[in-house]
Amino acid sequence: MTATDPRPLTGEPVSLDLLNTRWNVEGVRQDLLTDVDGLAVWLTANGLEGRFAADAGTLRHTLTARDALRALVDAPGDPAATARVDAVLGHGRIRATLTTEGPGEEAEFADPSWAPGWTAARDYLDLLRTAPDRIRACAHEACILHFFDTSRNGTRRWCSMAVCGNRAKASRHYARTKES
Repeated sequence: MTATDPRPLTGEPVSLDLLNTRWNVEGVRQDLLTDVDGLAVWLTANGLEGRFAADAGTLRHTLTARDALRALVDAPGDPAATARVDAVLGHGRIRATLTTEGPGEEAEFADPSWAPGWTAARDYLDLLRTAPDRIRACAHEACILHFFDTSRNGTRRWCSMAVCGNRAKASRHYARTKES
């Protein structure tokens, strides 16, 4: 049985969900991927359980992918960050297939322990193809979470309006009342 996912933001595309395995709680950094149990929680949250093993090798390679994605999100277009993500992508490939349902694609890996990290890196490419301007970091200064803005007008600022958005409103209100 897999433990409950403790993260404040889940359900983002798999690449951003991998980034969101680190978060802050009252200024203290939390990390879901400190052990294989946390990896199992993340795999389950993304529908990857059963397809990929939650073991030490997979954890190590998934952390490599997370660090590479973090570097690229923090510095889009940086050649070194781009090379790190490209190195993760080098551990897998897409093979065209023909099934009874029609054309398809299948991911292949020389080392299956790279599969979850590769899957997240490939998902990030899809987000860049779809709407790179909708990949966002939460606007709250103490938050390190990321999201894909699916709002109609593309103006979402917070990972969660109930948490970070509310904190910002409360902070502005406090500042206004303190000035009075």
